[in-house]
Parts: sequence; C-alpha cells; structure tokens
Amino acid sequence: MGPMPAQSVSQEDTTCTLAPLRDDIERHLATLLGEAEQDQVSQAMRHSTLAPGKRVRPLLLLMAARELGAPTQPALDLACAVEMVHSASLVFDDLPCMDDAELRRGRPTTHRRYGEDIATLAAIALLTRAFSIVASTPGIDGDVKSRMVARLADAVGTQGLVKGQYKDLRDSTARSAGDIHTSNRLKTGVLFEATLDIAALLAGAKPSTRKQLASFADELGQAFQLCDDLLDDSPCQGKDVGKDQGKTTLVALLGKDAARRQLVAHLDQADVHLTAVFGEQGEISRFMRKLFEPVCTSSWTSHISSA
Repeated sequence: MGPMPAQSVSQEDTTCTLAPLRDDIERHLATLLGEAEQDQVSQAMRHSTLAPGKRVRPLLLLMAARELGAPTQPALDLACAVEMVHSASLVFDDLPCMDDAELRRGRPTTHRRYGEDIATLAAIALLTRAFSIVASTPGIDGDVKSRMVARLADAVGTQGLVKGQYKDLRDSTARSAGDIHTSNRLKTGVLFEATLDIAALLAGAKPSTRKQLASFADELGQAFQLCDDLLDDSPCQGKDVGKDQGKTTLVALLGKDAARRQLVAHLDQADVHLTAVFGEQGEISRFMRKLFEPVCTSSWTSHISSA
C-alpha cells in the first residue's frame, strides 16, 4: 500500500462512518437472538455473540454490499448470520477439548460461564440460526439464497473451518510456511471469502468481481492470522495469552520483524484486489488500515493519518 494523497478521508472520518453500521449490527443481532430467555442455551447464545467485538465480518459484508449496490436490509440480515457463524466457531475453539481457553472478548468463555454442555448446544444453535436467517431473508431470489447457504456451509465444513481446526489441533508442530498458509486460510480466510461472496451474490456481481473479492479475502485472512499470532502475548486482546506456545506459526518460524513484513505484504496485495473492484481510497481499504495499525511497522503506518 503506497502513500495516500492528502485529500483522502481520515481514519477518524472512517471510524465515524462505520459507527452507525456497527450500531445497526449490534441492534439487529440482539433482535435476531431475541430476549434472554430462562433457558441457559439462549443466554449462552447471547453471551457469546453480543460480547463486545470488532464485527469485522459483518462490517465487511455491509461495506461490500453497499459499494456493489446491494439492498440494505437483506445485507444486514446476512451480515448478522455470518457473525453468528463466527461466534459459534469461537465457542467451539474455546472448548477444553480444543484450545481450552478461559477468556474471549474480555469475558469468560461460554463454557466457563455455562458449562461445556450448554456451550456446545449454544454453538450448534447459533449455526442453525444463521442458516435459517440466510434461507429466510426476504427480497432475495430463491436460487441466490441456495447459493449463499451452500457458500456458507462450505466455509464451515470439512474443507473450511472444521478442517482448519483439525489441522490446528493435529498438525500444529513442525510445519512449513506453506503448511501454515494453508492452515491460516482454512481457519480464517474461508469465512472472509464466504462473507464477501455473499455480498457479491446479493448484488448480482459479475464473476470477475467475485474472483477479485475472493483473492482479497485470502490475503486478508493471512494478514488477520499473522496479526493474531503477533499479538498472542498481548493482554490487550481480551482473550488468553500465550496460546500459540509450542505451535509452529510464521512468527515462530520467521521472527516478529519478518512476520510483520509478511503481514504488510499481504495487506499490500489485498489492496490491489480491492482497488480492482472499488477503485482507490475505498471504504474497505481505509477500514483495513485502521484494523491492522497496531501491529504494522512505522514505515507502513506513517501515512495512516491521511489514509
């Protein structure tokens, strides 16, 4: 990502622009999940999903849909469905049989609060709720809905998040850089790809646009996982620290400085794909810069204030 022209929109302006979208997401998530009922499964669903988070995936879907000219209300439904899938994946990841985490988004993990049985049921319920929302969202052609459901199912299943988690559990040591790239794509990139493809399908985007967005999502997923690995020992992340100890990550393989350079390279390439779709200085590009600012080198962030 090269230097930005002085007349471009500031990061503060970007944050202000996104604040209403975040508010819409929070309100709609709460509405879709319903009032907290007496049963603990419903409470656990709300606990895991409504905990403070960056809402990166729903924001990306809403921004991409808006830029591509898709209708607003269906996009909001779909964005919340994707966030429920993401929240469910975190609940599963945190279980004692997986990562055995105690903290997530600044709160006790769902199984620590409600028990493993309730947490598992809540994660399953979140997945089914998400697919129900996609299948029943009004204003979308039936064939398009089917393609969206299939896209999301592929992202979750044995060639997506499930496979990524399996590789993380079973193949996390003595890995090559290529192995780590594949694992990172499955753990993170595939849901980004599905998120943006759902926005493109909603807008009726042409195949070339969908391809560019898929390439952007892959680069973003790699950068996102690198960022997570670089911050693994930071107590400011709202989750357990040091969880990557003993795992072969790119940070462990290359060192922090080289990993940061690799992160910047992924962001540079991601911006190329974004520019091909939305032109320069797009909203998603500015959001992406702000998102990764804490871990990028000073040489890359020196132009953040004018981005």
